[in-house]
Amino acid sequence: MRGLALVLALLAGGARAQDAAERLNDYPTAARAEYVFACMAVNGENRRVLEQCSCSIDRIASILPYDRYVEAETVLALQQTSGERSSLFRGPATAQGVVAELRRAQAEAEIVCF
Repeated sequence: MRGLALVLALLAGGARAQDAAERLNDYPTAARAEYVFACMAVNGENRRVLEQCSCSIDRIASILPYDRYVEAETVLALQQTSGERSSLFRGPATAQGVVAELRRAQAEAEIVCF
């Protein structure tokens, strides 16, 4: 009986570890690469900056699930447009909340990686 309990506990722990790994790896490679390219364009194009930018997106991914990242990036892009419709994305607390989450993740990434 103890052996079965041990096996079940190990399987449950493995499932939790896999869930955590999947959550940390839910960013598509193309999204990570796009972030790194943009980061390097702003910070310089050398090996050190490549490592810092890679660290940065990895840190953001560990904090913010990919769907929330996409929401925040979408809101930020829509805020850059002009006209009356863009005001819909500048004021509501929901839109500001998701952007604030991304900004906090970016700030932590900057502290850790740069």
